[in-house]
Amino acid sequence: MKRRSSLGALALLLQAPITLAAGGKVNIVAVRVWPAADYTRVTIESDGPLAAKHFLIDSPHRLVIDVDGLQLSPGLRGLIGKVKADDPYIAGVRVGQNTPTVVRIVLDLKQALAPQIFTLAPVAAYKHRLVLDLHPLVEADPLTALARAHDRPAAAARRAEAAASAVNDALEDLIQKIERPALPPVAAAPPPAAASKPVPPPTSPSVAAGAMDQLIVIALDPGHGGEDPGAIGPTGLREKDVVLAVALKLRDRLQTNPNIRVLMTRDADFFVPLQDRVRKARRVQADLFVSIHADAFFTPQARGASVFVLSDGAATSAAARWMAKRENAADIVGGANVGVASKDANVLRTLLDMSTTAQIKDSLKLGHEVLGQIGRIGKLHKPRVEQAGFAVLKAPDIPSILVETAFISNPGEEKKLRDPDYQDKLVDALASGIARYFSKNPPMARKRSRTL
Repeated sequence: MKRRSSLGALALLLQAPITLAAGGKVNIVAVRVWPAADYTRVTIESDGPLAAKHFLIDSPHRLVIDVDGLQLSPGLRGLIGKVKADDPYIAGVRVGQNTPTVVRIVLDLKQALAPQIFTLAPVAAYKHRLVLDLHPLVEADPLTALARAHDRPAAAARRAEAAASAVNDALEDLIQKIERPALPPVAAAPPPAAASKPVPPPTSPSVAAGAMDQLIVIALDPGHGGEDPGAIGPTGLREKDVVLAVALKLRDRLQTNPNIRVLMTRDADFFVPLQDRVRKARRVQADLFVSIHADAFFTPQARGASVFVLSDGAATSAAARWMAKRENAADIVGGANVGVASKDANVLRTLLDMSTTAQIKDSLKLGHEVLGQIGRIGKLHKPRVEQAGFAVLKAPDIPSILVETAFISNPGEEKKLRDPDYQDKLVDALASGIARYFSKNPPMARKRSRTL
């Protein structure tokens, strides 16, 4: 009898860890939704790891995600209110307790999608993350989008042109030097009465590609975004916000010239992996690539702007090497899909091997012009263009620079970066530097391929 009681007690002890593990509760810390034209990201952050399975249903399109080891909570129900009506991919969300240990999330979709679902280990300020990336089945063609781009209404364009007359004069000189046929003038916006007229048919790919052959294409890359805030200033200004504001202003300034089109690697608050930023610029065979950032350091005394280009060897300084390491870590914080990122890391290494001396030489020329103009409006951190192994500068066939506009960790420079007037001065400097580069180094006419 005693022996039987002892065996029973031992069995209970052996089962105790399993019972405790099964009863361990994972709490939802936050749910976030990042809608964008490129893709929508849904993030479920928790204080413990989550495991999920998913499947797709047609007619109508739905994505079903079963999250194991989770109890339905108000935090998870909050996902319903996070999806807005203008989300390009999600029509609605339903959440329920499918089994005692499984929560089922159903996303009603606006179209067929190719979802990527993965988990991220804790990093920086984040705990465990379950990430749902909702990508379209067919990626939009960036050349067609740029070819269809329309200028703003005539009155707004005239105001912008007046504000940027000096820059446009330099760019017009450039166009005269480039033996390309001029584009026909852009018609003024139709009066309200004409708004009901039929919309013209979409531009065909061949027409779009032909139109783009006549244009200068500049890729602007606002750093960070979405899950990755970048550096944060003493009063809470986020790098991702200020560099997006500057990039959007710079896009508008550059496109007052009808011979220029600007590709934005992101035009809203969403995360773009480093290799995707490079790939976007290469898909439109951009003539330039300008990545915009705001610097940060451990002490608030550091200040001044910097311009970096790619190095095919060692960095030009310890600071440049440290900066490249920090910026290259954006994928870890922002949350790149490890499976895709590991594959694309090989692509990035190949691109670095392909990077020619000519590309770096042209990048140095561009960097010199931009640094000189920025030096006219504020302090420079270093008086020369520096070089380091920035992953985002590894397009082998595009002159590429990374601009650190100021130290957001410096209270005085954070205040300037927040100031719209200073942002305008910064935009003037960047546009003038680009114009000066092109006036001395006109891009060659090209037949833009649609296969990259």
